[in-house]
Amino acid sequence: MSRLDVFINRMLSQRACLNHAVELTKGQPGPVFELGLGNGRTFHHMREIMPEREIFVFERAIASNPNSTPAEDMVFLGDVYETLPAALKRFGPTVRLIHADLGGHDLAKNDVFAKALSPYVEPLLDHGGIMVSSDRMYFLRLKEIPLPQDAVPARCHIYQRG
Repeated sequence: MSRLDVFINRMLSQRACLNHAVELTKGQPGPVFELGLGNGRTFHHMREIMPEREIFVFERAIASNPNSTPAEDMVFLGDVYETLPAALKRFGPTVRLIHADLGGHDLAKNDVFAKALSPYVEPLLDHGGIMVSSDRMYFLRLKEIPLPQDAVPARCHIYQRG
């Protein structure tokens, strides 16, 4: 499979999984977290499909398209290992949806990062909260749930706190 096909499958799956997560969490309170802004495409889509939600972004440095840049007060700027604990102190376990597309092209490195990041993500989610991730995560109390029909298997993962 070409790298272009891999990218397209990842983007199609990401959109399908986010749209599905929105349906699963509709009407439930709690903020939304976007881990990694990049150029802001996913954040822009999240604003479109969840206009009523507060979407907080976690990023080392903002370099997004101006049309896809969150307001300054909606950004946790810095290292995720410092900003996620700060968010837990601020919000407690109230987050309804977390999206992460943090990995790069090195799958082994992505896996190491996912293992290290998982314990920082898990305590943030409220009961019924959803995590959508481009990489497999390692949670103790979150269960991986089936992907929507229009997602490509292994290109996105959805976890839910029971």
